[in-house]
Amino acid sequence: MELGIIGLGKMGGNMAERLRRGGHTIVGYDRNPDVSDVGSLAELVERLTPPRAVWVMVPAGQPTHDTIHRLGELLQAGDVVVDGGNSHYVDDQRHGAELGEKGIGFLDCGVSGGVWGLENGYALMVGGDDEHVKRLMPIFETLKPEGEFGFVHAGKIGAGHFVKMVHNGIEYAMMQAFGEGYELIEASDIVTNVPETFRSWQEGSVIRSWLLDLMNRALADDPHLDEIRGYAHDSGEGRWTVQAAVDHAVPLPAITASLYARFASRQQDSPAMKVVAALRNQFGGHAVEAAKGADSPGADVTPPAV
Repeated sequence: MELGIIGLGKMGGNMAERLRRGGHTIVGYDRNPDVSDVGSLAELVERLTPPRAVWVMVPAGQPTHDTIHRLGELLQAGDVVVDGGNSHYVDDQRHGAELGEKGIGFLDCGVSGGVWGLENGYALMVGGDDEHVKRLMPIFETLKPEGEFGFVHAGKIGAGHFVKMVHNGIEYAMMQAFGEGYELIEASDIVTNVPETFRSWQEGSVIRSWLLDLMNRALADDPHLDEIRGYAHDSGEGRWTVQAAVDHAVPLPAITASLYARFASRQQDSPAMKVVAALRNQFGGHAVEAAKGADSPGADVTPPAV
C-alpha cells in the first residue's frame, strides 16, 4: 500500500521503516531535509496516487492543527488523514468535522511502543468510520505486533486517542508504583541487593511486565540510579486523563496522585512543604531546616499569646 508520513522523528521514522520492510511504498516528509523524501507537504501530496492516505506524526497541539489544516487545502475528496500523534481526543473531533466537510476521511490512532516498536510492533488504538479503518488495515497489520493482539478499532472519531490517553494514565500510575517500591526497598537497611530483587520478579511474579523489564535494564546500567536526577516530565496525557475523569465523575486516585508526583518532582523547594514545616514549628516546636544561605531559626517552643 502507498502511504505518506509527515514527521520522521523517533516514532515516525521507525514506523516508516517498519512499513517499508513490510513491502509498503512510503513517501516521507520532515522539516529535516536529511531524512525527508520530499521538500514540502505539497510535493508529498503530488507524489501520492489518489485516493491518498497520509499519516501525521508531529507533536500534538498547534503543529498538528497546522499540518491537518494544510492537508485539508491540498488533499481531495476520497483521501484519508490519520493522526497518529498524541492529540487530545477533542481536537480529533474538530479535525474530523473540518476534513469531513471536504469529503476527506479522518482517523485518530493512538500509538504505543516507543523506540522498541520498529522490531516488536506498535499497539494501535484507532477511532473513526469503519470504511476508513478497513482501507488502512494493511498499514495497521504491518505496524502492529504479530498475532491477535495489538490493534483495536475503539470506536468513532476521538475514541483512539481517548483510550490511548487512558492507557498513558495507567502507565503513569504503574511507573509511580515501581518508583515508590524501589525507594522503600532502597531505604531499608536489611535489603542488600536491590537490583537483584527487582530482577528476580521477571518470572513468576504477578507484577512481571515490560515496564519491570525496562526498569531492570536501567538498574543494570546504574544500580543506584546515581546518574539520574529525580525529575519527571509529563507530555500531557496524564493531565487530560484526570480532566476527563472530572468531566465523567469517575474517581482516579492512583492516576491523579501519580500525575501530582511528577509535578512535585520539579520543585527544588516546595512552597507547600515550607508552610507545613512552618506550621509544625509553630504548633509543636518541631525543628525546621534553614533555607540555603540562611541561619536556622531553630524551634520556637513558646506557644503564642492568646
